[in-house]
Amino acid sequence: MIDSNILKLGFVLVVASVSAGAQAAETIANTPPQALEWAVTEEGVAFAPLVGERFVEPYMAMVRLPAGLVSPAHVKTANMFGVIVAGTMTHVAVDADPSTEVELPMGSFYRIPAGVAHVSKCISATECVTFLYQDGKFDFLPVTE
Repeated sequence: MIDSNILKLGFVLVVASVSAGAQAAETIANTPPQALEWAVTEEGVAFAPLVGERFVEPYMAMVRLPAGLVSPAHVKTANMFGVIVAGTMTHVAVDADPSTEVELPMGSFYRIPAGVAHVSKCISATECVTFLYQDGKFDFLPVTE
């Protein structure tokens, strides 16, 4: 369950994203957590759209990953910006020294540049939830190492 502090953080992130170049809506949009419409992938990752259609254009969404999930190495063709709102995650470039992997608890910010091969992990014992802004449409292009 998402608490009110997470909703406040989500509000701040939406405002920041709008000021960073996303277009503002003509009216106020309020979405309490119980109104989020989650779509779950075969891998168990869930997306709740906030702004935009992720397969068509830049978008904002809440993303939920199962505890222990480790993504395959992949790239995206758009830049990703996120804030962890629950759980603890890591994002590490494929060619990075493993000792540089940083644990990202609730409140942490991350940016993954377009084209950087990386692995994302939900390393907490509970699911991970992140607010995500991607400045282009969603894609997930697996990389062979």
